[in-house]
Amino acid sequence: MNRKSIALFASGNGSNAVNLIDFFHNHPQIEVKTLVCNKADAPVVSKAKIRGIEVLTFTNEEFESGLTVLQELDYRAIDWIILAGFLRKIPVNIIHGFQDRIINIHPSLLPKFGGKGMYGKYVHQAVIEAKESQSGISIHLVNEEFDQGKILAQFKTSVDPEDTCDTLSEKIHQLEHKHFPIIAEQTILNS
Repeated sequence: MNRKSIALFASGNGSNAVNLIDFFHNHPQIEVKTLVCNKADAPVVSKAKIRGIEVLTFTNEEFESGLTVLQELDYRAIDWIILAGFLRKIPVNIIHGFQDRIINIHPSLLPKFGGKGMYGKYVHQAVIEAKESQSGISIHLVNEEFDQGKILAQFKTSVDPEDTCDTLSEKIHQLEHKHFPIIAEQTILNS
């Protein structure tokens, strides 16, 4: 049986990317083949290289055209893309090239607190300011609109009155690290 090849897209520190790389290490059916990044100096780059993962970096201009990225993914026979803290909108030609094969994670219970500019601390701040009693993560497929693709799974955590952006962020990270690899694995294997 052919293993499914994954390209991880990440822009920052890379805790979710590293978690996915470690989860799929020696997996019998799924392989993380490459990491795509739009920042050559992002901490995730060195973390992926240390784990033996090929890293491709593109300028924002190259990324926005999507053509070079698509060609490189095609050349490597990539089957799925997983966004793990990638902060750029995916170009339409990449979305069409990987129709229903791009998985993203969002740090709120979509459709609440999604859309352009809603990432990381901005989401957590909005959740706290709205006095929500719950937040969580949404794992979803990517379409042409920010955070509006089909939701694959959601997991919740309480928002306590004393929570800050940092404490809520930590709760969300725990959910991400626990559930993201498993839902990605199930989605890929059941496709």
